[in-house]
Amino acid sequence: LSSLKPQLDQLGVPLYAVVKEDIGTEVQNFRPYFKGEIFLDEKRCFYGPRERRMGLLAFVRVGVWLSGLRAFRKGFMGNVLGEGFVLGGVFVIGRGQQGILLEHREKEFGDKVNISEVLQAAKKIPLGN
Repeated sequence: LSSLKPQLDQLGVPLYAVVKEDIGTEVQNFRPYFKGEIFLDEKRCFYGPRERRMGLLAFVRVGVWLSGLRAFRKGFMGNVLGEGFVLGGVFVIGRGQQGILLEHREKEFGDKVNISEVLQAAKKIPLGN
């Protein structure tokens, strides 16, 4: 998503990450990989009434291993502390009554959003003050 930061800036659309915990230097270590603002949601309000989790069976899925290998090759190590089974997602949220313009919920760890779809959705947001 950080690769879209220049285009999002031109559109006047901010880039945010919401994380559920900050153990040790976890968020600080994530900053070089994410060019937007990072918010900590310790109460997990943003995650909704039912968190989506992936259990131990995640480790038998090929896609999870490939995503982990891809992250490792790019230098991202992660950690094994804290709650590691909550799945994430990407949302493009419009102004006012526009609501959610794009919703991508991870099906497995490392399930990446199509960034061209993110950019298409962001272009639907009118410039505002």
